[in-house]
Amino acid sequence: MLITDADETLLDLMRTWRHSIHAHPETAFEEFATARLVTDTLQASGITVHTGIAGTGVVGVLSAGTGLSSIGLRADMDALHIQELNEFAHRSQAEQRMHACGHDGHTAMLLGAAVHLARSRAFDGTVYLIFQPAEENEGGGRRMVEEGLFERFPMDAVYGLHNLPGLPVGQFSLFSGPALASFDTFEIKIRGKGGHAAMPQRAIDPIVIASQLIGALQTVVSRNLDPLEAGVVSVTSVHAGDTWNVIPDEALLRGSVRAFSDDEQRRIEGRIKSIAVGICAAFGATAEVLYEYRYPKTFNWPEQTELARGVVTEAFGTERLQDNPRPLMASEDFSYMLRDKVGCFALLGNGLAGSGLHHPRYDFNDELLGWGATYWVRLVESLLAPSASDSRRHASIK
Repeated sequence: MLITDADETLLDLMRTWRHSIHAHPETAFEEFATARLVTDTLQASGITVHTGIAGTGVVGVLSAGTGLSSIGLRADMDALHIQELNEFAHRSQAEQRMHACGHDGHTAMLLGAAVHLARSRAFDGTVYLIFQPAEENEGGGRRMVEEGLFERFPMDAVYGLHNLPGLPVGQFSLFSGPALASFDTFEIKIRGKGGHAAMPQRAIDPIVIASQLIGALQTVVSRNLDPLEAGVVSVTSVHAGDTWNVIPDEALLRGSVRAFSDDEQRRIEGRIKSIAVGICAAFGATAEVLYEYRYPKTFNWPEQTELARGVVTEAFGTERLQDNPRPLMASEDFSYMLRDKVGCFALLGNGLAGSGLHHPRYDFNDELLGWGATYWVRLVESLLAPSASDSRRHASIK
């Protein structure tokens, strides 16, 4: 049973929080109003609050009983630079800002779980409620770790949760090992020679070179990685020229890279650089390549994943676990937390209808609020059960 089945007021609160956050989206390290809502809500429930971590990050500390065990639960708060196209009442009121990834729902679910746990105190130990800024592109998770998240709040393990469109509501995807890909970015500046569009023989056209390079980059994965491995190279931005009759001096390509291993990342980086330099040289141009390692792969620790799977099974039934789950090429900066601390990142179905993540018509499904909050509560109650021995807390649930 969902915790909201017996507490419709809590469900109403989560909807209200979610819609308010959605209507007032804030992007990386600007989540001031969202952080205030989180802080005020936690403090109203008697939860100790620490602010200013990674700028706008918030950590709530809730203890019960005398147990020494502890876990961290993480939700992300930031929005994306997207112009929302939805027309419902809680649509974004900010230009070029939108909660197109469901972080509004993630924040509301963890707040709902926090309020419930503060009331029930049906656990023995400490829960660290982590509300993280700047998940999208800017590495807020890395910054929280660098600023001493795990030293200040010494949790035994850390857990994350993200919605997933295309998976039925209330369905969980949980598996150990690499769950999400790494995320890198590249920028290629092609330096040619500008000139009159009617006299291309006197120029070195960077736009023609860019078109050749875009096609060649699609061979990086197909002809350089093992066919049984996975990787993605996507050119996502092309900039060159300002008018109809002028060949520009330069063209700029930007894009992203996804992979599941460090070796693949290094191999892809090397091939992008050599292909760019080689093609440009063949046309008499030069290439300046900037490659940046952003997010590492998200690795679910086997023991903590089995604990989470056991919680889902006990709370909702085995039918709520996705059959044969597969890794996703999407990326997450929760990976920084899992690199320094054991834990697990779960995916929760957002439903089969509606738009996908990062789409201007996406909206978090309010049906998930009760499911996500209940998962958090049951995870705490199971891993920090008052009657559990230390060995039970750190062993797989059978």
